[in-house]
Amino acid sequence: MKRFLALLSALCLMVGGATAFADENGDRLCELAAGYGFKMGAALSYDQLKDQKYLDLVLTHFNSITATNEMKAYSMLDQGGSRRTPQGMPAINFTKADQMVAWAQEHGLGVRGHVLVWDAYMTEWYFHETYVKARPFADRETILKRTEYYITEVITHFEEKFPGVVYCWDVVNEAVADGANECDWSDPRHLRTMRNGSENLFQKYMGDDYVAQAFLFARNAVDALGADIRLYYNDYNAYFPEKAAAIRALAESVNTFAKDENGNYRKLMDGIGMQGYIGGYGTQSGCLQESHLGMIRNAIKGYADMGLEVQITEMAVRNFDRSAAARHAKYYGKLFKVFMGLNTPEGNPLNAVTIWGITDYPDLAPGNYTYDLNSPFGGLVDENLDYKDAFYQVLETLKSKE
Repeated sequence: MKRFLALLSALCLMVGGATAFADENGDRLCELAAGYGFKMGAALSYDQLKDQKYLDLVLTHFNSITATNEMKAYSMLDQGGSRRTPQGMPAINFTKADQMVAWAQEHGLGVRGHVLVWDAYMTEWYFHETYVKARPFADRETILKRTEYYITEVITHFEEKFPGVVYCWDVVNEAVADGANECDWSDPRHLRTMRNGSENLFQKYMGDDYVAQAFLFARNAVDALGADIRLYYNDYNAYFPEKAAAIRALAESVNTFAKDENGNYRKLMDGIGMQGYIGGYGTQSGCLQESHLGMIRNAIKGYADMGLEVQITEMAVRNFDRSAAARHAKYYGKLFKVFMGLNTPEGNPLNAVTIWGITDYPDLAPGNYTYDLNSPFGGLVDENLDYKDAFYQVLETLKSKE
């Protein structure tokens, strides 16, 4: 018997993935979600490529990944290399990102490209003459050329090296403001000019049309490749009515920015990425609110009415109270009921749900970025990657035929 159990254990380790984490019935979240028309996505960091247990969880239940930081511009731009390029265009280091996309390709997972243009944490030297902060800021035309080159090179690199793996890109992230003194409120787009007291350098030096310009560059790159890559605008709080209205205005401005040779508007933006952080940031206040479920449904329908696809891109159903585990599980089930009810034979507005807060983080202190962003008890699995009631609630909800 011991020898049999040892052989069985070895077999499970060899097949990994679907065997390691599938439940007793072999059910997998991604296969169940596919029946309702959407992918199941997971966040993945470079360091997690060394965590086989986490990788097994991803391979079992998810069919899409998003790199948490490694495909962002500030992670791939190379300042020293940029100063040495003969044409003056930015140099890009794909080393870590390539390893992550290669892993996804090897295991048959799709990748959400995240993100091409984002003002937060962006390397300031990118906006200066000769990429040196001591020099003056470059002019608009220079920044436009650099950004067109960067977007084109990044999209082209991944499509040519890993054909079909990166199936969509968040072209621009969080360009719509929602805080005091962060925008000109007379602009229906609420285009962000400030973030936490810092200027949006893309808006300042590339112009008020920087979002549309970025989408035009991305669309031209995709069209030149002849690739099936969808282009998204991504933002947080995208289900709150006021911000959703501003995002719709931004989408309208992007999709009426450029015309084709026949004088028709080119559809530069395919869809909206709703980040899906649900509940209070760093506090239980505002978490697990029933009213948010209706707002999420209405926001997705509102974007769909404009002919836009929707993906939930960075979802964390926040819960900062360990004793609220039962409420959290039921809420997660209700949320998936909303998702399942959106796609019908008449339309399929929701095509992916990516979970950022998959695991619990009970050992982190309040004020820690991950604690506040994802919450300590908001995961589908606990800190040991064992299934929680929330996981089983989602599983049973997806299996239900109601």
